[in-house]
Amino acid sequence: MDRYRKGIEFMKVLLRWFGYVWAGPNTLLGIAIGLLLGGRFERVDGVLEIHGPRVAAALARMFVPALAMTLGHVVLGRDRGVLEITRTHERVHVHQYACWGPFFLPAYLGISLLLYAIGRDGYRGNPFEIAAYAVDDPSTRKRKRV
Repeated sequence: MDRYRKGIEFMKVLLRWFGYVWAGPNTLLGIAIGLLLGGRFERVDGVLEIHGPRVAAALARMFVPALAMTLGHVVLGRDRGVLEITRTHERVHVHQYACWGPFFLPAYLGISLLLYAIGRDGYRGNPFEIAAYAVDDPSTRKRKRV
C-alpha cells in the first residue's frame, strides 16, 4: 500500500510540473508585463502575485476593467488587498491555464468575442468566468487596502 501512495504522490508532482510547463508561455507573458509595469512580486502557494500602482492603472484601463487578471501562474492585481480577496477566483483561472496551456488565451478571447458579437456579455457569459464565479465571487467581499 505504501508503494501505491508513493506512486500517487509522484503522479501529482509530475502533473503539477506539467501544468507549469504547459502554461509556461502565458506565465512568461505575465512576468514580462509585471516587470514592465514595475510591479512587486510575491510567491503565494506556487503562484506569482504581482501588484503595484502601474499594474493597478493598467488593469483599470482594460476593455473590461479588472481588479485582477491571471496569465498562466501569474496573477496581476491592483494591490495586495485585491489579491487576497480575488485569490480563490483567480486560482480557478490558474488551474484552467494549467489544463489549456497555450490555448487558454485564444479560447478565452475567442469565446468573449463571439459572445459580444451575438449581443451577450463576453465577460460574465464566458464559461471560464462562469466556472471561476461558481467557486468564488470576489465582488461579494469587502476590500481592505494594503
